[in-house]
Amino acid sequence: MPQSPTRVAIVTGAARGIGAAVARRLSTDGMAVAVLDLRPSDCDAVVDGITAQGGRALAVQADVSDPAQVRTAVARVACELGPPTVLVNNAGVIRDNLLFKMTEEDWDTVQGVHLRGAFLMSRAVQAYMTEQRWGRVINLSSVSATGNRGQANYAAAKAGLEGLTKTLAIELGPFGITANAIGPGYVVTEMLAATVARMGGDFDTALKQAAAEIPVRRVGQPEDIAHVASFLAGEAAGYVSGQVIYVTGGPHG
Repeated sequence: MPQSPTRVAIVTGAARGIGAAVARRLSTDGMAVAVLDLRPSDCDAVVDGITAQGGRALAVQADVSDPAQVRTAVARVACELGPPTVLVNNAGVIRDNLLFKMTEEDWDTVQGVHLRGAFLMSRAVQAYMTEQRWGRVINLSSVSATGNRGQANYAAAKAGLEGLTKTLAIELGPFGITANAIGPGYVVTEMLAATVARMGGDFDTALKQAAAEIPVRRVGQPEDIAHVASFLAGEAAGYVSGQVIYVTGGPHG
């Protein structure tokens, strides 16, 4: 019986945090992984870790909000690893502030990376997915999509990502492509630490307080999100599409 070809995945914002955990997990699942971030040198630790375990990984530089860089990056992945059929849109930044203090640059930067970036990457990669008649698009949303004080830009971008996800599921479904979103809750990352710092809090204290209010009595880890991404990227999730899965340690309204 012939073996199926190795799947090729692109994970954006994969130098650290959730993106790095997803890249490592997809490699463990047998995929070749393009570790994409603003600076390829930041990806070295993730790439080296994957290759040390016998996997295939490639550090790729791109600003996901730049169409030319996105086209170049995706073409390089296709040339060096093979046609990408799994895309995890994880790249993100925060520019938190209350509405009356938020600048146009704060707004545009966050929309550009989260929402425009996911659009550009999805548009570039879908060409390979439709050709292969198989694909998985996984967008990283957030519980903040339902609104969060000091994050008008971030909340709007994440809500937009959920609408994009559902639309991609409708448009790309006939080609064997699914599109889903993951909405992390309180997950320990550098971005979370920056948010706590913005609010003037102590990180360790904030983690303990959050854990006490989460039904499973702990905060999330990047690997918790990677496990869900692994399922959505696999063969077993072929009938799951257009969904937003909140990973929060409890119910999310």
